[in-house]
Amino acid sequence: MTLISGRNILNLRHHTKFTGRLAFFTLLLSICLPAWSTIEYTEPQRDTVVQMVEKLQERHYAKLPYGDDLSSQHLDNYIESLDNGKMFFTAADLADFEQYRSVMDDQLRDGKLDAGFIIFNRYHQRVQDRLNNVSDTLPETVAAMDFTIDESFPLDTDGRQWANNQAELDDRWRKQLKNQVLSLKIADKDEDEIVPTLQKRYGRQLQNVTKYNSQDVFQIYANALTELYDPHTNYLSPRSTENFNINMSLSLEGIGAVLQMEDEYTKVSSLVAKGPADKAGELRPSDRIVSVGQGADGPLEDIIGWRLDEVVQLIRGPKDTTVRLEVIPAKSKSTDERKIIVIVRNKVKLEEQSAQKKVLEIPAGDEVIKIGVIDIPAFYIDFEAMRRGEKDYKSTTRDVKNLLQELESDGVDGIIIDLRNNGGGSLQEANELTGLFIEYGPTVQIRHSSRKVWRDGKRLKSPYYEGPLVVLVNRLSASASEIFAGAMQDYERAIIVGDSSFGKGTVQTLVPLTEGQLKITESKFYRISGESTQHRGVVPDVEFPSIYDATEIGESALDNALRWDQISPVRHINYDDFSSVLPDLQTKFLERSANNPDFIFLEDQIELAQATREITALPLNEKSRIALRDTQKAKALSIENKRRKAKGEELLTSLQDDEEEGSHSDDSDPLAANENDEDDDADSEQKDSEEDVTDDVLLMEAGYVLVDALLLKQRRYALHHAEEAVH
Repeated sequence: MTLISGRNILNLRHHTKFTGRLAFFTLLLSICLPAWSTIEYTEPQRDTVVQMVEKLQERHYAKLPYGDDLSSQHLDNYIESLDNGKMFFTAADLADFEQYRSVMDDQLRDGKLDAGFIIFNRYHQRVQDRLNNVSDTLPETVAAMDFTIDESFPLDTDGRQWANNQAELDDRWRKQLKNQVLSLKIADKDEDEIVPTLQKRYGRQLQNVTKYNSQDVFQIYANALTELYDPHTNYLSPRSTENFNINMSLSLEGIGAVLQMEDEYTKVSSLVAKGPADKAGELRPSDRIVSVGQGADGPLEDIIGWRLDEVVQLIRGPKDTTVRLEVIPAKSKSTDERKIIVIVRNKVKLEEQSAQKKVLEIPAGDEVIKIGVIDIPAFYIDFEAMRRGEKDYKSTTRDVKNLLQELESDGVDGIIIDLRNNGGGSLQEANELTGLFIEYGPTVQIRHSSRKVWRDGKRLKSPYYEGPLVVLVNRLSASASEIFAGAMQDYERAIIVGDSSFGKGTVQTLVPLTEGQLKITESKFYRISGESTQHRGVVPDVEFPSIYDATEIGESALDNALRWDQISPVRHINYDDFSSVLPDLQTKFLERSANNPDFIFLEDQIELAQATREITALPLNEKSRIALRDTQKAKALSIENKRRKAKGEELLTSLQDDEEEGSHSDDSDPLAANENDEDDDADSEQKDSEEDVTDDVLLMEAGYVLVDALLLKQRRYALHHAEEAVH
């Protein structure tokens, strides 16, 4: 049995959750079947599904009974998993499937998978029929397209009804193909290459479809049920289990990205801290990868519609080799905008994920206040070295303790713990790290599905850092990061600043089944205040604008995520009373940011991204589509030049100029410090570090908040003593 808390540190891994967005190009395995064959389930799968249903009902935290209500949801979710865009089934198919709505629970308890396999075989036939038709007629279909007609392609299909007949499906496919052709045209694809590109794309999808086997069908059908319990509960087939175990061992080399499927696209779910992609600084969560090239100049291979495991294999490769990714940036609503990102493959090294320190110098009137910064990319520990009894094994807490001592020796007036983009890791380290900042006491409460609660924390009194403290978080701070930040907030030991954190407050267990494994959510994390970290995350005391779209990133963006709730609090001391200073801190931050060109730039970008998200359809008229693209680019250019003008920098005539300069393009995050390669020259490294600090306005603002808190405390302390002297 294996406990999993936090987002595991992987070099490149499959996103094992089947999100309910599986279409005909989802993660498939590879046993070749002849076309039109009927897929049947096996005896081991009968035993497996009986065990799975039993475990879900007995051990899952939500305690959901698998009855008629859940059977109905299972049917809907399964059909949605197969045909998310409503591009294959018709209303008549859905009417046929109604007979299974209230019987799937009874069937699965008896080890019968008839409903799932009958529905899948219908889908299997529909997909092959459609893809064969598309492939056979593609040249004449493309030749007949008229891009002067005013019609549109819908981007949001959630409210789409099932087609009444084949003619309606044909029209949906006509528009989808037209949108794909227009996207390739606008992305400067040679017109002679458009049809071959699409033929290759759909030919591969057809080839994928013929490789479906019973294991694939079982996994999709099983996960359509498990993800109704919560998004982190999944069935892992034997092949998926093998990949999961390989990834957990960190034995594979790649780019350091977590990938998932979303419709026909491979989407970046998150980046591994200090991994190759993170250090390159261009790939972003929610970017969609559309093609992959090997080496500095190898041809870009279109991967739209590929299986996820095939994409992963294409991106993986030996250390020090180069891979090029063509991506649609996360902020782009259409598929017309493309960007090439070059990444050198490598392994994620433990020492590169180690906590690092630097010093900020914050002006405060006539003086400069020194603030120490400790950047913690992940909660790590070398378990093997610890088991071997090595005295100097690496861990987050050991490294931070040393850095604290060094910063105190440097004479800093306060400390910032930077947890931005820290996806979690070792729960033990989250507890131990908290112990560096409190004398003793609980850190976290863990509530099991049995409703038994146990507590973890610092049990013995010992010295701790008592100075002023700020914790900086963002939307990608998750799990163990949230436990630490929540404890610091509850003890009123630190002021939390930044963006609301991810909100993953659950613990998963791996349970072996006859075939494969069940990854099941068995426990939840709770703060010592009794509040869950689940769904809501840690809400900062001083909130900064968020560069991440909360509808796309975070626990609240996932379907069927467990809700936020509370249990009984734990008695604990408060180290401070921030209630009197927080309103003033927020006011000072707002006053400062209102005149800060970089903050204004950030808010303008957020506003533009929000406006882009409100686009529900793309024009299929070429002139209108180009006009929409040019309007978006003009707005981005205007935002950039507004920032440049305020800072006295040279204005741009186009965003291409900005990319050539290597400065803030519309695809870059101007607020993130650059990651520098290792340099043997310590002076050069220090100089680069100082330049990074200057560029990181969010970190600087965290420093200003800490200085404001220091000064406010000093003034109130002085005022209090003056009043006492008078009396």
